[in-house]
Amino acid sequence: MIIRKLYKFENAHIVRNCTTRRCSQSIHGHSYKVELFFRSNYLDRGGMVYDFGLTKLVIKELIDSFDHAITLWSRDDPNYLADMKKWSRRWVELPVNPSAEQYARVFFLMVELVLSNTVMVNLEKDVIIDSVIVHETESGYAKVDYNDAHSEEMGKIDLSQIRFSQGVKEEWSDQNLWDKLLKGEKFVNPKQI
Repeated sequence: MIIRKLYKFENAHIVRNCTTRRCSQSIHGHSYKVELFFRSNYLDRGGMVYDFGLTKLVIKELIDSFDHAITLWSRDDPNYLADMKKWSRRWVELPVNPSAEQYARVFFLMVELVLSNTVMVNLEKDVIIDSVIVHETESGYAKVDYNDAHSEEMGKIDLSQIRFSQGVKEEWSDQNLWDKLLKGEKFVNPKQI
């Protein structure tokens, strides 16, 4: 069975090297919609694949990190990166160009990491991220599944190279959240929220 959770955030970026001049040469923003599709062949004690309330914890915090922020590509011009970090309190730096396609791959891998580090307490079983859709505009989106997210042809994404500004981290429930996830520290789901 598959369930879906929708998130929204506002973000600015430049997508270098793309064909469209406006997109590749000017900072611009989007009202993003992110759809996460979770899959399991089992149901928990409440008859659910995964309680939507649980997705409002670590997963929501990570996706919300991109809200009212600028997303930067670590291989962009060093002067541009320095200026953006100087003038924006909220930024996320990715090891990939911040296109809708790469956002979808990054979110897939981030949610996969969260689920692999989560101790389930309500008989949830084999809950995985099935696919992710990132809507960049009303008419355009990118959809990825496991094969896309882990594709060698599209380039491996090293999650340890993702950087969050101090302004983003200060709004997390734990400022070391991302470091703990990367180290494989386990998060125990609450019994009730």
